[in-house]
Amino acid sequence: MTKVVWVDRESCISCGLCVSLAPEVFRFEDGKSIAYNPSGAPEEKIQECIDGCPVSAIHWQEL
Repeated sequence: MTKVVWVDRESCISCGLCVSLAPEVFRFEDGKSIAYNPSGAPEEKIQECIDGCPVSAIHWQEL
């Protein structure tokens, strides 16, 4: 199975950690983070963003 990163925008507090760690994957849109390019970085780098998110708003989704 393939996994894709996504951001729970309801939980996002716009701290910017994911955007600063992986700008090739995350960006702000309407004041909240989105994963505009889910395959833009290695899984390890995306996992750093998931682990570092202070409100656990970033998740893997199995496809």
